[in-house]
Parts: sequence; structure tokens; C-alpha cells
Amino acid sequence: MTEIDIVEMLQTRVPLAVGGDKAALSDVIALVRPKLKRYCATRLINSEVAPDDVVQDVCLALVSAIPKYRDLGKPFMAFVYGIAAHKLADAGRKASLRRAYSLDMVTEEPFTADSPEVHAIEGEFRSHAQALMNTLPPRHRKIVLMRVVWGMTAPQTGRALGMSAGAVRVAQHRAMNQLRAELTNFSLLTA
Repeated sequence: MTEIDIVEMLQTRVPLAVGGDKAALSDVIALVRPKLKRYCATRLINSEVAPDDVVQDVCLALVSAIPKYRDLGKPFMAFVYGIAAHKLADAGRKASLRRAYSLDMVTEEPFTADSPEVHAIEGEFRSHAQALMNTLPPRHRKIVLMRVVWGMTAPQTGRALGMSAGAVRVAQHRAMNQLRAELTNFSLLTA
């Protein structure tokens, strides 16, 4: 089936699916699924997330969204890719939160070599670091956390936040410059 055939079939089947025709809805899902699979697979190349899982989520969301779909003059696939972009971002966020750690790294006894003074100083450093991070806009704060603290790559961060890798790098650069400026101002105030 050619691209033109798919577009023509979508043009006839989508209005029927919006009207509640279950056979038309099944046809629409069958027509968009291969395109969705390619779309998701190309955006999840270096990710632990399986493209089939995201495609399944998109298809489920599409079944719920089709009754509310209104033709605004854009291709139907633009609507589908919009849903897919949101599901890809959700999957990226979930994957970044779901990290596996080895139990071999866990010790049975807590490490107690630090004195109370060291804990107090570390707590003060943490509160200063948190105060510095709070000066950033929420999106920049997320980018710094994901890139610097969690060690995610720019493409992984971009997928999680719905941004391009280049936009993530630019935003990270701006955030780091803002943190340096705030740190300089803080140092001048405390000196």
C-alpha cells in the first residue's frame, strides 16, 4: 500500500471512526500503527524503552481521543504524531526514574566515619546548593538535574522533556551561566 493510498483511506475511515464506527476505528489503528512504530523507533534508538510499548500506549490514547477529534485542516497523522510525542516524553521520564541498582553495592553496616560537624557542613552545602537551584526557572532546573546530577545525555534529556538535544544543550549552558552569576553574587555578599 502506498503513502497516497494510506492517506486516502484515512480520509474516509477517520470520520466514520469519529462517528463511533468500531470497524473504521480498527482500520485507522491498523493504518497508523506501522508509521507510529517507525516514528517511535527512530526516537528511542539509545533508550531502554521498547518502541512497541510506546506504540501500544499511543494506540490506546488514540482510541480514547478519536471521538473528540475535529478536522482542523491538518493531516490526521499530525494529530497522531502529537499524541506520540507526548507518550514518548512520558516514557522518557519514566525510564529516567526507573534505574536498576545492584544489591552488591549495599553495605550491611552504615558508614559512620563522618563526625557531626561534617554532617552539619554537608547539610549547609546542600541548602546553599538548593537555594542556588531555586533561582533557576523550573525547566532549566530539570535540565541541570537530568544532565549534571543524573548523568543523562542531551538526547535522553530532550526526549524526556520534549526538546531537541541542541535545545537541551543551549538551555543547560544558559542555566550554568545563571548559576555561576548567582554563585558570584552569593560569594560577594558573604565575603
